[in-house]
Amino acid sequence: MQAWQVHENGEPSEVMRLAEVEPPTPGEGQVLLRVRAANVNFPDALLCRGQYQIRPPLPFTPGVEICAETEDGRRVIGSPALPYGGFAEYAVADARALLPAPDSLDDAEAAALHIGYQTGWFGLHRRARLEAGETLLVHAAAGGVGSAAVQLGKAAGATVIGVVGGAEKAAVARALGCDVVVDRRAEDVVARVKEATGGRGADVIYDPVGGDAYAQSAKLVAFEGRIVVVGFTSGTIPSPALNHALVKNYSILGLHWGLYRTKNPELVPHCHERLTELAARGAIRPLVSERVPLGGAADAVRRVADGRTTGRIAVLPQEGAAA
Repeated sequence: MQAWQVHENGEPSEVMRLAEVEPPTPGEGQVLLRVRAANVNFPDALLCRGQYQIRPPLPFTPGVEICAETEDGRRVIGSPALPYGGFAEYAVADARALLPAPDSLDDAEAAALHIGYQTGWFGLHRRARLEAGETLLVHAAAGGVGSAAVQLGKAAGATVIGVVGGAEKAAVARALGCDVVVDRRAEDVVARVKEATGGRGADVIYDPVGGDAYAQSAKLVAFEGRIVVVGFTSGTIPSPALNHALVKNYSILGLHWGLYRTKNPELVPHCHERLTELAARGAIRPLVSERVPLGGAADAVRRVADGRTTGRIAVLPQEGAAA
């Protein structure tokens, strides 16, 4: 089979190599999967760089989110068991971690319903307890993680403010349903959001960016508001001023979705059921901006790492290995 492999850590475009390899052999409790779609996530770039919280043995195949087919013909979604990731024709995964792919979504959309939407659901509902009528601010609202939060916020009855970088991403955020869109490249984010909220700020702020975005969040969070820290795509991990949280009466909430799979695993299929219901009635639909053959995976990871994409890019291994 063909698979992308990383033999040394570094930038994705430099260390990812497409090779002919033997199909992986499932271990105890694992199953072999024929990959139908593998979506590109920012952690794929971190894995290549050796900067992710999980460091698989070299060589490994990136690709942490897939829709695949089991040997008995079931269509499923899940995270492959590294080092045999999804940017390949075949992968392996822990059997008990697989979830049924929603019938209402195609392969690429179904794969995208996993990490980003599970993170959004746990962040907004389990951690922040978002309520109908509240205001939700989403940083990087046109990206893979942000776009999921926007849709979930609208489905929950919130007023959604999307912060993006550039006119193209602003158009995407509007199409996703944002009530207010702020282009951080052309507008003062703090002034614009305060204007849009009558000076009150946002009840819940969803931040996968960190850095300057977090500094803006601290200025914009409302009384008894909640800032959900999801990630640091900016590359800068902020150091929050806890005295500021005290005097403004707001909460800083961390969200590491992967921990639920070990600490409270029964919540993961429960979340998937809710997401499947929302997808079935059209309340959410993952934004897949591009679909590329297997040969385009390295370039796709590079562009996601550079922040130049919207939604998800799907790699389709069964539609040709040449870019």
